[in-house]
Amino acid sequence: MATFDSLTQRELFVRRHIGPDAGEQAEMLAELKVGSLDEFIRQVVPAAIRRHEPLALGAGCTEAEALQKLADIASRNKVFKSFIGMGYHDTHTPPVIQRNVLENPAWYTAYTPYQPEISQGRLEALLNFQTMIADLTGMEIANASMLDEGTAAAEAMTFCQRLAKSKSQVFFVAADCHPQTIDIIRTRAEPIGIEVVVGDPRRDLAGVDCFGVLLQYPGTFGDIHDYQGVIDAAHAKGALAVVAADLLALTLLTPPGEFGADVAIGTTQRFGVPLGFGGPHAGYLATRDAFKRSMPGRLVGVSVDAHGRPALRLAMQTREQHIRREKATSNICTAQVLLANIAGLYAAYHGPQGLSTIAHRIHRLTVTLAAGLRQLGYSVPTEYCFDTLTVDSGAQTAALHAGARSYSINLRVIDAQRLGIALDETTTAEDVTTLWAIFAQGKPVPDFATLEAATPDVLPGQLQRGSAFLTHPVFNSHHSETQMLRYLRALADKDLALDRTMIPLGSCTMKLNATSEMLPITWPEFARLHPFAPAEQAEGYRALTQELEAMLCAVTGYDAVSLQPNAGSQGEYAGLLAIRAYHASRGEGQRTVCLIPSSAHGTNPASAQMVGMQVVVVKCDDAGNVDVDDLKAKAAQHSHDLAAIMITYPSTHGVFEERVREICDVVHAHGGQVYIDGANMNALVGLAQPGSFGGDVSHLNLHKTFCIPHGGGGPGVGPIGVKAHLAPFLPGHRQGGLAGGGAVSAAPFGSASILPITWTYITLMGAAGLQRATELAILNANYIASRLAPHYPILYTGPNGRVAHECIVDLRPLKDASGISVDDVAKRLIDFGFHAPTMSFPVAGTLMIEPTESESKAELDRFIDAMIAIRGEIAAVEAGTLDANDNPLKHAPHTAAELVGEWEHAYSREQAVYPHGVTRSAPGKYWPPVSRVDNVHGDRNLVCSCPPLSDYPN
Repeated sequence: MATFDSLTQRELFVRRHIGPDAGEQAEMLAELKVGSLDEFIRQVVPAAIRRHEPLALGAGCTEAEALQKLADIASRNKVFKSFIGMGYHDTHTPPVIQRNVLENPAWYTAYTPYQPEISQGRLEALLNFQTMIADLTGMEIANASMLDEGTAAAEAMTFCQRLAKSKSQVFFVAADCHPQTIDIIRTRAEPIGIEVVVGDPRRDLAGVDCFGVLLQYPGTFGDIHDYQGVIDAAHAKGALAVVAADLLALTLLTPPGEFGADVAIGTTQRFGVPLGFGGPHAGYLATRDAFKRSMPGRLVGVSVDAHGRPALRLAMQTREQHIRREKATSNICTAQVLLANIAGLYAAYHGPQGLSTIAHRIHRLTVTLAAGLRQLGYSVPTEYCFDTLTVDSGAQTAALHAGARSYSINLRVIDAQRLGIALDETTTAEDVTTLWAIFAQGKPVPDFATLEAATPDVLPGQLQRGSAFLTHPVFNSHHSETQMLRYLRALADKDLALDRTMIPLGSCTMKLNATSEMLPITWPEFARLHPFAPAEQAEGYRALTQELEAMLCAVTGYDAVSLQPNAGSQGEYAGLLAIRAYHASRGEGQRTVCLIPSSAHGTNPASAQMVGMQVVVVKCDDAGNVDVDDLKAKAAQHSHDLAAIMITYPSTHGVFEERVREICDVVHAHGGQVYIDGANMNALVGLAQPGSFGGDVSHLNLHKTFCIPHGGGGPGVGPIGVKAHLAPFLPGHRQGGLAGGGAVSAAPFGSASILPITWTYITLMGAAGLQRATELAILNANYIASRLAPHYPILYTGPNGRVAHECIVDLRPLKDASGISVDDVAKRLIDFGFHAPTMSFPVAGTLMIEPTESESKAELDRFIDAMIAIRGEIAAVEAGTLDANDNPLKHAPHTAAELVGEWEHAYSREQAVYPHGVTRSAPGKYWPPVSRVDNVHGDRNLVCSCPPLSDYPN
């Protein structure tokens, strides 16, 4: 393989992506007392799994070449006007939001706001989103977004099962729910023994004993029904009612919370988020205050900081699956934060009056369209509607559908006798006239102005909204571009993201999201396709997904890949579903035991319980490895009913376990399948393949190893790779024409519009570049571990004293000696301008550090020097030079506001805000907007929507 310095001009991007140059690499290797990078990698990666053949990917290329290749692929997509609906609508992304949020690294490179002091901007935007959802749905509390509408409905189903008084195992679903939602409900229900009954709730519910009912409002065919009586009947049975509601329609219609719904779910896609062939989009879930402690997903709440000022934080549900594991209510550990923020900001930009105007305009176009179709002789049975019509097209259905395509228009084919038409924000009067021309088939077309003036609205009188919404000033203050631009800048300035500094998060891999990789996601050829557009219009996407699937197979050693799962948690779930279906296909449905090491990610046991598996924990030894003797005993004990083992490799403790092949062999010998969690694939690419050393299935976090940005806590993509015997059981999708098992995401290819990011990354890097990135990720981590080892204990290492791509620093002995906790160190790092590493995972009281390959040696040294300086402050506490309670660690982080007025601490202001190594002349000093946030106060006084301005001090 070419050396780093001998890379050709075509591989120039590799130099851009990898931080340390050749000289810096030599210095780091000298620190590690090793002569070459190859020699070093041999010390780290076990020979038993090491591959030496280059990946079957070819050479890398320049950014210009990659973008041209991708443009050629994109040109094969045909961007028609899609009137298909089904929960997906074209929309206008306000340019001020597109440029300053969607395309701004201050927003898209940010991490999940687990460190609230450096996340106040994105937390405020999420609080706006929650307030918007609660207001529009008429519910009391909403979470910080779900993955999409279909999976939000599935979460609502299990939510109702936990809370309903009824002990029935039946969930009733209205037949006019979106078909992809019904499919996802069925996928989620079957493994856990829930029976799904689909019917007309106004007619069929009376005869069904159920724990919950799902209603669509308006329905997928456009009808608006008064569901008050249905919900009353459900409550009389002890069941709970879920309403899947269109948020834009709710600006005109009575919200679900006002007619008795217990849960409201849906999507916020049409609030400025591009179609993107299906995603990513922010789903939503809202409910009553009484149910707040059972809500799935993340929840932003209002608390106070150490000085009593309002401060935001993630509230009680945060990472529940890591705490409750197999008893968790959901395996969801992510959200769609970037998209939720866009939707919330869209609402703030337009305000309540602007949203109502958009909604009313769409409705006027819809009723005018209906009147013209009736004038042309068609039956339009939709009596009350918002934006969607069903047309009885009879024998002309196929011809009308084909005729529409000749006008570059897509209609929805409901069945052989009916067509559906859904209008949206981008629809014009000219579009309505064109639709009439299609249906007229040569007859005179109605005059739009005349017909529009003569046609009344058709919203049902008893369901017209009378309550106010979006009354908070944030939704009534930013309607000019100047105001919005400054608001967005103010929010971004509060946060610390990858555009400012290294984010050394172990397990979460905050690597470079190159600008060239990000550019294509807003190209219209990718951004404006409906997920259910005819296949011939999405040939570019099909080429992209086929090429990406082949790339991921080459990287992992698997035989087939599904790109449908739109989060790592979804990937875990889909992978376990494939294993479950495989066993059932062989007549071994009794195989339901899933072995999981005690060190595993909390999502692993949570995912296992979601597919009806019984979790059996396998011990880990003192070095953090799977206890193979305990594994052998457990596998033998459950040989008849063993379904799988879930392991993470390299391990969650950040080491390459030497006996991984043996672990796989033991499970296979007892009839089980091996699920290898791909969270740490960043340490394997080009060096080892999970599909080659024993894995049957893995999910990959494209938002980690493969450069899709975290976006402040989402989007993510979690595709799964499988060996050939599991390929028939990959997720299918009826609406997308994909064969296989049940759908796990609302769109056939999940978050399709961000897949070009990973395609571009792999294309740019090529086989040699990807391997070099892995080697440098491992080198950087070991360099940090070596330099910190004299100052902090490094908790786990491999046989040669090396770590993988991350290392764990043990702060527990220091807390025992000084009283300084892992929280104190994390908050003090903010004063040095750093995001903290991963705290207390997988071991409480530790920091897990992962530098990635993209950070330069200078940045690594800056972080190391900060950690050494913090160790010096801890030593001062131990020696009594600094007070045990009044020291810069206990009171970190320090805000600029604290510099004004009296200084009451025993240490100096300068030490507080300019600690050792941080000079006043250093550019870009980060000032946190709040001091340490009080978590306990926030949970005891749960406020999850925008508080009134009177709550804020002047």
